[in-house]
Amino acid sequence: MLTNKTPWIILLVLWMAGSTWWHVCKIKQLCPEFATADTNAQSTADTPAQTPTLTISDGDRFRQAFPGTIQFPRSGANAGLNGLGGTLDSLVTYLKANPGRTLTITGYYDLTETNPTSFDNLGLARAEALKQYLVGQGVPTASLATQGRVQNDLTFDGDSLVDGLAFAFGTGEPAPAEPKPAAPDTTATVPASTSVAAPLSAEETALLPKTEEGLAKAEKFTSVFEPIDLYFPLAEANFIRTDETQKFFKEAAAYLAEHKDKRLVVTGYTDSAGPDDVNQRLSRDRANTVKARLRRAGIDAGQIEVIAKGEADPKASNETREGRRANRRVSVVVK
Repeated sequence: MLTNKTPWIILLVLWMAGSTWWHVCKIKQLCPEFATADTNAQSTADTPAQTPTLTISDGDRFRQAFPGTIQFPRSGANAGLNGLGGTLDSLVTYLKANPGRTLTITGYYDLTETNPTSFDNLGLARAEALKQYLVGQGVPTASLATQGRVQNDLTFDGDSLVDGLAFAFGTGEPAPAEPKPAAPDTTATVPASTSVAAPLSAEETALLPKTEEGLAKAEKFTSVFEPIDLYFPLAEANFIRTDETQKFFKEAAAYLAEHKDKRLVVTGYTDSAGPDDVNQRLSRDRANTVKARLRRAGIDAGQIEVIAKGEADPKASNETREGRRANRRVSVVVK
């Protein structure tokens, strides 16, 4: 009789053991393997995620570390400085005191992002955003260069890019010292009502060269009394030199040396992207950069007049990228 019940008793014991194991290990998770996993998970949870940091350094000359980074919105170019955890005042002071050093700002972007700006890529737009901020703090334009670079392993925190800029110092051409006594400030701001030729039509704009180099080479020298436009490669402070611009400046230098009552007018322009006051300042900075180069070439500072027109008097339509590129220029003419 007992022999007949033995299989059932064994099954009952196995069922009770299995039920107990399931309740303790699976439901209560009190078995050692789950306790270890829990402990590891808790340990991981207790370890805070590392916050990205930013360090800007120029070898042994300068170093500034921040507990945070400059952030950008996904598919955006507005620099968020609040995440830095500090100010850029030390960097501004260093660049202003060391005009022989050039800071190159590299902006990164992901190919999945869209570019709503007028710049060729979003990385360049981000670098330019910080450059404009530094220029607004008094850093010379010639001390800053920008470039954009695609990178597919960028770190996003939600919709914010947390580490979208890189910084590298190099040797730049220092700005010339002002003569003593200093020449009077000949920088002027000309209202948009100045009489100029009408901008090119959309059809004419579409036929313009597609690069700054192409635009520069398309300029032809006819006379020092006829304006010639200067263009700048991306992320460069020096204008693109061509045989035609060399002819212009050689003739202009010779003419001005013999006619002290004449002057070389240097007029800076921008496209229509960005605030008016920023564009006005940028056009003045770039024109002053050309003035500095001309002074090194031997032209008297008193015979160089700088005019800042900002986005006024466009050469082409600002509705297209080609037009905006053509409008970012400096015009020179003898008067």
